[in-house]
Amino acid sequence: LGPTAGFGWYTADKDEPVCATMERLATLPFAAQPGESFVYGYNTDVLGCVVERASGMPLDVFVATRITGPLGMRDTHFFLPASKRNRLVAVYASDSANHAVRAPDGSRGQGSYVDGPRRNFAGGAGILSTTRDYARFLSMMLNRGALDGVRYLSPKSVDLMTTDQTGGIFGRPGLGFGLGFQVVMQPGGEGLATVGTFGWNGAYGTTGRVDPREHLVMLFLMNQVSNRADVMARFQTLVYQALVEPRTGWASAEPR
Repeated sequence: LGPTAGFGWYTADKDEPVCATMERLATLPFAAQPGESFVYGYNTDVLGCVVERASGMPLDVFVATRITGPLGMRDTHFFLPASKRNRLVAVYASDSANHAVRAPDGSRGQGSYVDGPRRNFAGGAGILSTTRDYARFLSMMLNRGALDGVRYLSPKSVDLMTTDQTGGIFGRPGLGFGLGFQVVMQPGGEGLATVGTFGWNGAYGTTGRVDPREHLVMLFLMNQVSNRADVMARFQTLVYQALVEPRTGWASAEPR
């Protein structure tokens, strides 16, 4: 059930439990045969359903109990509590002149993160957070599954997550894709990023990267759907250009 599983994508706006969607998905043809091509799709949503069935808990409860709660990610939710309504930032879009304008209401714009049905806890999309919270999660990944003396993942699990699992069919030169993370496989694969750097981008522009060799977490948050700006790539370049002293992390010198 990795990124080459052959499933297409999106469930975050559906008014039903994610497992109901996944059961219907099982009756449909694959977008590609397993192992044939890279498909950024429902594979992680299927895993979210597996977690629900294996744990006996809704995915939001499992995540809060096992991950966000212990990590102190107090502002990370699938759907925002009503008491935090005024803290939810607006979603923006790009007009024909590439200027930022407020996105329309509805599931493809502002979303239903406060007043929505609160039923679909998708494993692959649709969660709200803050810079502080997401930085704590990425710091845990940087430390190979531990933070502040508490272990959340085994080091070997982190290694698997941040190792290319596509067998060279990711389709982007110099890059691979692990279990939830893009991985830089060779110099120049993603600008100035060090080999072994991993991370991924959110649909509205969130960019998170972890560079184990530089012992570095990079996080840039924006809230613009279908944006055509290159600010995220520029941000990463500026961070690397500011590094003047080598730092020691846990990554090996070879791509994994």
